[in-house]
Amino acid sequence: MRILSGIQSSGVLHVGNYFGMMKPAIELQEQGDAYYFIADYHSMTTITDPDLRRSYTLAAALDFLALGLDPERAVFFRQSDVPEVTELTWMLSTVTPMGLLERCHSFKDKTAKGISPNHGLFAYPVLMAADILIYDSNVVPVGRDQKQHVEVTRDIAIKFNQIYGDVFVIPEVRIREETAVVPGTDGQKMSKSYGNSIDIFSEEKQTRKKIMKMVMDSRPPEEPKPDAEKNTAIQLLKLVAPEDVYAETLDQLRQGGLGYGALKQTLFSHQWACFAEARERRAELAANLDYVESVLQRGAERARATARTVVDRARLACGLD
Repeated sequence: MRILSGIQSSGVLHVGNYFGMMKPAIELQEQGDAYYFIADYHSMTTITDPDLRRSYTLAAALDFLALGLDPERAVFFRQSDVPEVTELTWMLSTVTPMGLLERCHSFKDKTAKGISPNHGLFAYPVLMAADILIYDSNVVPVGRDQKQHVEVTRDIAIKFNQIYGDVFVIPEVRIREETAVVPGTDGQKMSKSYGNSIDIFSEEKQTRKKIMKMVMDSRPPEEPKPDAEKNTAIQLLKLVAPEDVYAETLDQLRQGGLGYGALKQTLFSHQWACFAEARERRAELAANLDYVESVLQRGAERARATARTVVDRARLACGLD
């Protein structure tokens, strides 16, 4: 089973990235042939500062390795170190209906949030399709918000195969429903672009401040809260705390007697403890950047070998060779 997933280097990675994509991907490296990449080409739709892109890309590599990605089990690389993906993107573009892209939610959501529309932002589902198809991927673990793009990938691959023969493996999407959408500090989906994220590796003071500033409703501590499971802080606590701590805290909210300040302090304590070992590992990696670069280079070599085989197959099928 070939597993494929990627994450954009367009900002500091946050708790939503971890539970929605990174943790499931790290767990899946034990179950198949895993290819994981840092999507720096994709970041070009929103980031134009080259130094910032380099910084975010390196940070993503450090974060993934610190959180448990094993380069001996998974092929880990920068997207831009496999230029074959851009060649395949063009081939796929020639069979992609405009209507398919016009129906994609992501473009509408991002432009509604004020991101300047451009061709890359509109057409990036085709690059995402190339990312997936170029490695003969069987399984693509994604957050629920990316499900549509994997479905677009399937549609493009099927259409290409209908025209040129059986060139591409048709991938399946895999979503962890319990963490498919992680709430941000404002209750919306946690997102770098929404300004509501809790970063995985931010400083202690900054993390505490983010959590303690979360807005709650006006009900006093003693009032029972029968809808407590809808509270953003308790939803986040469920992700980072032991099950018994979560259950006890939820019960206290429902019965009354637990204030929101205490709830947020509990969330901070378990959030900070949850990533303690990863923080230590990340500091070690940051002091050995040559090792990190060697991991990415070795991964790119392995990824390019697979990618070249698939691109050559596509070129032959459509008459370019």
